[in-house]
Amino acid sequence: MILIGTSGFSYEDWKGVFYPEHIKKTDMLPYYARSFSAIEINASYYAIPGAASFAAMARKTPDNFEFVVKAHRDMTHIKQPNARVFEMFLGSIQPLKDAGKFGCMLAQFPWSFKRTAKNAQRLRDFKDMVADLPTVIEFRNADWANEDTFGLLNELDFGFCSVDEPHLKGLMPQVAAVTSSIGYVRFHGRNTGKWWKHDHAYERYDYLYTEDELSEWTPRITDIDSKASKTYVFFNTHYKAKAVKSAKMCAKMLGISLPIDEAAETPKMGELPF
Repeated sequence: MILIGTSGFSYEDWKGVFYPEHIKKTDMLPYYARSFSAIEINASYYAIPGAASFAAMARKTPDNFEFVVKAHRDMTHIKQPNARVFEMFLGSIQPLKDAGKFGCMLAQFPWSFKRTAKNAQRLRDFKDMVADLPTVIEFRNADWANEDTFGLLNELDFGFCSVDEPHLKGLMPQVAAVTSSIGYVRFHGRNTGKWWKHDHAYERYDYLYTEDELSEWTPRITDIDSKASKTYVFFNTHYKAKAVKSAKMCAKMLGISLPIDEAAETPKMGELPF
């Protein structure tokens, strides 16, 4: 089972491109759910939403809709995370779990998190903190792209996040692997020139995939899904809703039907041409 979507949905620059020009923020998620059955929530990396916020999100989406929620940065980006942060995060996502709409947590570690014995222990400690919560680990440093890592994740029952990102020294290569019942792929774009040097954060993710580029991944995604119970595919190239176009193109190439509402496809809404 493959679920395709985007990393985030509440972007002002999606208005007039994917969303209607004058859509309210509160109407964005229901509108998004007309076209996709899953969403990756990234805002939780910066601030843990209250449980009421996730409860409202659950109410605004169809019964079969799924949420992946990114771990807060204080869970992944500091050497000695506070247990209280984990408690707050787990409490915040409870309404999604109660609604049967929680897919998994995405824990993205920084490039500075290299493959060392201490950091392998940090992953074991992380497992103790989250217990049986379905979790996928995303590494940014290429040190982790090896069989030892896959064995460790399998031991901890953590999924591995396969990524597509610029082909730069030290970044993760295009490795497709499955280490738990969850398959996961994130597309960050290949904006090599803006990855490390940019004036604005969005420039890193200003990228529109081509069909040829996505064709490199379609057999990999199919293979991942053959080994997993469920596979999530998310596009993080959010600038000007390029993630939406790439996600829909990828779904078409994989032969996956999306819950497209005809009203959401009318040119009058100002969507990208698909």
